[in-house]
Parts: sequence; structure tokens; C-alpha cells
Amino acid sequence: MSVQPEGQEGNGRRAWLVLTILTLVYIISFIDRQILSILAESIKLDLRLSDAELGFLYGTAFAIFYALFGIPLGRLADSWNRVWMVAAGLVGWSLMTSASGFASTFAALAIARVGVGIGEASTSPAAYSLITDIFPQRRRATALSIYTSGLYIGLGLSLPVGGLLMAWWRAQFPNAGNAPLGLAAWQATFALLGIPGLLMSALVLTMRDPDWHRRRAAGVFPWRRLAEELSTIIPPLTLFASARRPGELKINLSILGIVGVPMAAIALISGDVAQWLIYGVGIYAVASWAQSLRHRDQATFQLLWGTPVVVALVVAFGAIAFITYSTGFWASPYALRTFYSGSEGQSRFLQGTSALQEVSMLVGWGSAAGSAFGVVAGGMVADRWRRSDPRGRIYTIAGSFILSAPLTVAMFATGNALLFFTLVPITTFVSSAWSGAAIATINDLVLPRMRATAGATFLLGMSLVGLALGPYIAGKVGVLTGSLRIGIYSLYAVAPFILGVLWFASRRLALLESTREERAKAACNPAHAACRP
Repeated sequence: MSVQPEGQEGNGRRAWLVLTILTLVYIISFIDRQILSILAESIKLDLRLSDAELGFLYGTAFAIFYALFGIPLGRLADSWNRVWMVAAGLVGWSLMTSASGFASTFAALAIARVGVGIGEASTSPAAYSLITDIFPQRRRATALSIYTSGLYIGLGLSLPVGGLLMAWWRAQFPNAGNAPLGLAAWQATFALLGIPGLLMSALVLTMRDPDWHRRRAAGVFPWRRLAEELSTIIPPLTLFASARRPGELKINLSILGIVGVPMAAIALISGDVAQWLIYGVGIYAVASWAQSLRHRDQATFQLLWGTPVVVALVVAFGAIAFITYSTGFWASPYALRTFYSGSEGQSRFLQGTSALQEVSMLVGWGSAAGSAFGVVAGGMVADRWRRSDPRGRIYTIAGSFILSAPLTVAMFATGNALLFFTLVPITTFVSSAWSGAAIATINDLVLPRMRATAGATFLLGMSLVGLALGPYIAGKVGVLTGSLRIGIYSLYAVAPFILGVLWFASRRLALLESTREERAKAACNPAHAACRP
């Protein structure tokens, strides 16, 4: 039976069923994304990688292309069938996850991670837009928090799933040379993990986009729009796109120089050419897209990029993710290095398991339980607080960040394994409580037709600031200092910026939300199709 959302009611069984399916998709996406964490030590040994290179594979290789394609695909979600977008992305990244299992070099694994990033880029903007459409404002943060809980459940499940698959493969094929296709345990884990996503895509297609008939009747040509969007963000097409607008090519070349020179210098100094080359391409591409958006959709540009509070919030939310993504990725490798003799060492608490299996289960299940409850609880608190104070969501985000800091420090400071594993669910419960409130805050500051683009912009900050930099910086500082713990602690240098932005935003949110339609109309050229009612 097809699942069909029921408009803005948000209280029907079908709406909750849609939310459940989308949350399951999100869980799968983060299992496929996070699995690298528990496989990291084996990959590092087999491919002879440094911690900085592991951080690059987990973060930058995935995040830059996830962010770049998330923008045009987010725009596509504003005009095309959002259910089809989710299904197509699910199939794409599942195939690339399986392809990771056949990588035998750093470059091949990086290319596969790029493919996973592009596939996953289509999912959340479309899902954010669907959920916002089918749930009323009073329940929106709760619904989005439930969806966002898939992130943390997937992060948690990826570890025990990865540990169990690796242990099973090693038990079946102790000598990798005798295994099917000669796959090592980490390679087989990647290859097998792509299968559930392919099966899940059939369930996704039972849903229906409630707004698809209106969009199709409006005569919008989504593929032409997608081609235009890609030309404004994918180098070197960006140069040709800007050349078509008088005076814009010079500005675009200036952006290229402003971004390219410091990125090249950092690459030469650090020695991590791939990291900073790809990161520079990402920054330039996003700036080019924003430059183009200013001409093609003035209203959307004004409410997102033209509003300093929104830009600052997107960067600040990314800065929070800068810390949370890093601790989520490095927790398992840190535990294996600190409390055990290696992945195949003796377990300390769970009899009959290896060190890898024990860490994967204790960190994985602890993270899953703590974060899943934390993100939903945070959304509920944010919604309730907002009813009495428009700043309630911002206060919830600030509280989550402030309270999680000492817990994170304590977790990575202790030399007691039991205390470390005990702190995992407590820390993740508190540190995950901000997520749903953050995306709900951004969505409330734009018009309904802009929500998928707003969702893509939110993910842009999470990806470019959080995922592309956090794990790499922690790993790089760890390499330079000889201490992964110091690498994690160094991330809190962004704390003053985060708190300053949240304070500034709390004083402006109510006014911005109440004037969004007036500001959109003032910025809009009625001759443009995007500005028509």
C-alpha cells in the first residue's frame, strides 16, 4: 500500500509512517558513512595510512562532494519528486559503499568515498522538505529530531555491525588469500553493507510526494534547473556560468584567487595536498553558487546568504559538528589504542569477544542509545521552550553544547576503560540534543518553497566546517603532538565563536521570522519565475 502524507496535518498515521521510513533511510546512510571508524585500524595497517589520511577519507573526501552536490540536489528537491530523489540517492550510495570493498589503494578508497558522498547528498534536503511539509510548526522540531536521531542510531549501529561482520569474515576465512576475491575482512564488510540500502529503496518507493502533482502541473522543468545549478557550482563550469553575466567573471576569478592562494600555501606547509586542494575547490564552488544565486533567485539568496544571522548560524552549527563528528569518529580508534593491545587483543568486559568486537559494541550501542534519546529529547525541549520564548531553540542548542564539553573532556582524559565506556552514552545524550532544534531554526527563517535549499545550506555548514575539517584536524594535531587526546581537545578552540553566534542570533530570531515574507518580496524581481507565487 502506498504511503501518502496528509498535507499539513502531521498527526495522521501515514505521516508518521513516512517519518519512520525516512528515519530508517537516514540510519542506513550513517551506517555506511560511519563504518570507516571501526575499520580504521585495519585499513590503516593494510594501506599504511596516517591518522591525517584516515581523517581525510572519513571527512574531506566524503564531505566536500556531499556538500557540493547537496546544493543543486537540494534545489532540485524544491521542484522535483522528493521520494524519487531519496530512492535514487539510496541506490547510488549503497553501490558505492559496496565498491569501497574492492579498493586496494588510498586513491581508490577515496574515490569510492566521494561516490558515497554524492549519493547521500540527495537524501536529507528532500527528507527535510517532506517532513516540514507534513508536520505543523508546533511539532516540527520533534519530527525533525526523530529523523535526525537516525544519524546517531546509524553512527552507533555502524560500530557493532562492522565489528560483527569483520569477526565473522575472519572466522570463515582466517587467511585472506583464501577468501572470495581475496577480500580482507574490512573489504568484505564494505561490500556486504551496500546490500541493505538496495533492498530499502523498494520500500521508499511505496511513499508518495504530497506536492508532486502541483509541481508537475506548474510546468517546472527540473532537469534544466539541475543542469543550471550544476553549472554554477561544479568547476570549471562555474567560470562559463559566471561569464554569461556581465561583470561576474572578474568577481568569480577574484574568488578563485582569494581561496586558491591560501589553500595552496596550507597544502605545501602541511604536506596534505589532497586535503587542502579538495577543500579549496569546495569553498570556491560554494562561493560561486552563492554568487549565481544572488542573480537567479534574489528572494532565496536574501533569506539565506543575504541574512548575516543565518550565515553565522550555519557556520556555528557546522562548528558544533566540527567537534561531534570528530569525537564520533575517533572514539573507537582511541579506545583500541588506549585500553587494548590492538584490534585482535583480549577483551576486558565481554567474554568470548576480541578487543575490536568489545569496543564496537560498547561504543556503538552506547552512542546509539544516548544519542537517539538525546536528539529526540532535545527536540521536545526545544519545541516546548519555544512556545513560551522564541529563543527557546537557541537556548536548547547552547545548553547542549555547554553541558557536553566537560563530559567530552572527561571521556578522553580518563585512563579507566570502564569510566570511558560509561561516559559514552551520557556524553552523546547531551551532545546530540541540539540537532533537531538547529535545522528547525533555519527552516523557520525561510519561506516554504525554500526549505529544501535551506536544508542543503544547513548540511553545507555541517559538511564543509564540521565533517571536512574536524576529523582531519584532530588527526593532524594528534600526529604533530603524538597524542590523539590533544587532537580532540584542540577542537574546542571554536567554542567562543559558537557561543557568540548563538547569543547574537537569540536577539534577532523573532524579528527575522516575522519579516521573512516582507524581506523576500523586497528582494525579489517579479519577472523571475522563482519569485512568482
